[in-house]
Amino acid sequence: MGVDRRRFLGAMGVGAGLLMTGGTAEAAAATRRVFFGAYTTWSGGAKGIGIGTYDTVSGQLKTTGVISGVVNPSFVIESRDGRFLYAVNENTKGEVTAINAATLKVINKQATGGADPCHLTLDPSGKYLITADYSSGSLSVFPVNLDGSLGARTQKVQHKGSGPNKERQEGPHAHHIVFDPAGRYAAAVDLGADSVFVYSFTGGKLTQVSQAKVKPGAGPRHIAFHPDGKTAYVANELDSTIVTCAYANGKLTPGQVLKTAPSGGPTNYPAEVLVSADGRYVYLSNRGHDSVAHFAVGGSGLTMLGTTAVGGKYPRHITFDPTGSFLFAANQNSNNVTSFAVDRVMGKLTPSGTPLQTAIPVCVLPTRLG
Repeated sequence: MGVDRRRFLGAMGVGAGLLMTGGTAEAAAATRRVFFGAYTTWSGGAKGIGIGTYDTVSGQLKTTGVISGVVNPSFVIESRDGRFLYAVNENTKGEVTAINAATLKVINKQATGGADPCHLTLDPSGKYLITADYSSGSLSVFPVNLDGSLGARTQKVQHKGSGPNKERQEGPHAHHIVFDPAGRYAAAVDLGADSVFVYSFTGGKLTQVSQAKVKPGAGPRHIAFHPDGKTAYVANELDSTIVTCAYANGKLTPGQVLKTAPSGGPTNYPAEVLVSADGRYVYLSNRGHDSVAHFAVGGSGLTMLGTTAVGGKYPRHITFDPTGSFLFAANQNSNNVTSFAVDRVMGKLTPSGTPLQTAIPVCVLPTRLG
């Protein structure tokens, strides 16, 4: 598999760090499990999906093992009952892997029919799984069996489109797919086509209902819906912006556009975008500026409150723990994952615990059921 522009950017500064346990955290009152998605085929890469815990009081992370034999699990999710894990295998011949969360054994894997799957989601019923395949710009649908295994792909949807950035937008690049809060429609963000495609999902089949276009060359990467279901926020990787979109009945209408990092700094590539459970704040990871941008929600748009240094390099993925008390950042190019306590009144982030050293982390999955 060749090193394309996206992989080159991601690989810059990645050292050959080894998987190590992090910090000297004292015995915790309570811990919960966490999994780490990573790249395994890169120099200094991981051995598979990292396994760990975090202290529910301090946020301190530590590693406890690895699920080996899973290649390039760059994004990992869990089933709604917590019994199973699903990971993309980001390779030219894309695959998706099902894992038993209790035994930590691989159940099976299926070919996506696309190239370099980088995100996946379950439909609201939990009976179907959908992947977003970056290099091929396609989506693939799989039935989920009662034992957690995946059936063979039942549908593949091919995006079309390109953008003015000839290195990154020569064709479609599906980067993210997520259902809206009501579970009625799925939004698929495509960096190459400068678009968010919205689909209905009935009987296990995706049917396009709308296409929202952002500014040419913006390179939309991820989307997060406000819990009220009336607004969504799109992180644009290529022009370092966040777009507030009105949303209703499967249609997104782009509106306010804000920069995600101060001007005059290094070239910046936004990645993940999150909305707090109460809908008051939005957070976005800045790769290059190496920070988490913090926005207040108000009226029809956002107000930028500032940025918090992430404590690492190239924060690919950020996520909340299930309580919203902590935010975790997977810092790809510094081989560490950092923790922040979240002030749920003011939205402020405060570093918490010692950074965890682990090889090329690009996804953090704190489990919902411990």
